[in-house]
Amino acid sequence: MEQTAYIQSPLGITTIVGDEDGISVISVTKEGQVSVEIPEVLQEAVVQLQEYFEGKRIDFTLKLNPKGTEFQQKVWKSLLEIPYGKTVSYMDQTKKLGDVKAIRAVASANGKNPLWIVVPCHRVIGTDGSLTGYAGEIWRKKWLLEHENPVKQQSLF
Repeated sequence: MEQTAYIQSPLGITTIVGDEDGISVISVTKEGQVSVEIPEVLQEAVVQLQEYFEGKRIDFTLKLNPKGTEFQQKVWKSLLEIPYGKTVSYMDQTKKLGDVKAIRAVASANGKNPLWIVVPCHRVIGTDGSLTGYAGEIWRKKWLLEHENPVKQQSLF
């Protein structure tokens, strides 16, 4: 049975949902009640997210179990290949996935990413370098990219 925890982050209340099969949702909201007790199955996710926000973690080692279509899963998996502190454009990501005509579908799948921060869709930017297309609001995308403090925004692909 899935369990839920709510923690405070610099960007709002973070919701974490998961079970013994892995973490299925990490999202952020503006308001909500922080959990007094964290279910055991979610404790490692809480620790790793706190370490990320403290600047002590650049990689996550959580068991993930996002729900989505086969195509969405493929797109989300490609996001995991973008290193901390780097960015790629939507076109770069689409080319890497093998079909430049699928750019809108790729962008749509990024927007449905259920694992905020851990599956780093915030590292995908517009071809012109603009911070575009982020379901968690652009100010959060900007904050996350600045937090990861890349020396220079560089394309990976």
